[in-house]
Amino acid sequence: MAITRAEFPLPDVDDPLTAGFFAGAARGELVIPRCDTCGAWVWYPEPACPHDGGALTWTPVSGHGRLFTWVVVERAFLPAFADRVPFVTALVVLDEDPALRLCTYLVDAEPADLVADAPATVSFRPLEFTTVPGASVIVPMFTLS
Repeated sequence: MAITRAEFPLPDVDDPLTAGFFAGAARGELVIPRCDTCGAWVWYPEPACPHDGGALTWTPVSGHGRLFTWVVVERAFLPAFADRVPFVTALVVLDEDPALRLCTYLVDAEPADLVADAPATVSFRPLEFTTVPGASVIVPMFTLS
């Protein structure tokens, strides 16, 4: 099914599963759902805890982690990304749980300087695309610490 939202590829900040994530980012807070009963972190967000069915609460985390893996994107896969290449996408393992890995942009780092397990810290930045003029969404990106 094709995505037809006028603001695509900006994230849908009103999606019921992820709205809390983007609301936290707008406040400058990295938040991850955590089960109210068993305490498990749940990423990617689910309607309920996949371990015990408990309710999930958006919970602040430290914003610190380690670089797990990355890719340097050198070719735009959609027209909206043409003026962004090259850029680095990465998986960052958050300090709170080694199974908690966020897919993110890695910014302010030279690709040649990237090494596995490098410390990384969250940085809240506007995500903008020239194909969606006048609109942006604050998202957590990471920098090397």
